[in-house]
Amino acid sequence: MPDSPAESTEPTRRRRPVQLLFEPQSAEPEPERFFDLESIEDPAELLRRSTELALAFRAAAERATDFQAVAAAQLADPRRFDALSDADIADRADWTPDYAAKMIEYGRTLLQPRRHED
Repeated sequence: MPDSPAESTEPTRRRRPVQLLFEPQSAEPEPERFFDLESIEDPAELLRRSTELALAFRAAAERATDFQAVAAAQLADPRRFDALSDADIADRADWTPDYAAKMIEYGRTLLQPRRHED
């Protein structure tokens, strides 16, 4: 029995390359795009679309802030066995302790049941 492939009497089989099922990534990264604003050439359309986006982002930021406040109030709830201090919440959210206290208070107002005056 031969010890090396050179001494083998069997012909070596050539392997075929595997078929690619995907497009390989290009060497150059694609330019960064921001909601296709850079492709809008009409200044009036650019102003309209960018204003629309700015308002949408502003509304989203305000809503996210409300959720932050609610979460902070829930984490600071003294009825929780694992309630966090204002300083602990400030550390987690990258806030100052004073801002954390204000957010906790704001979150408590958001958690209160709405009172309807009839």
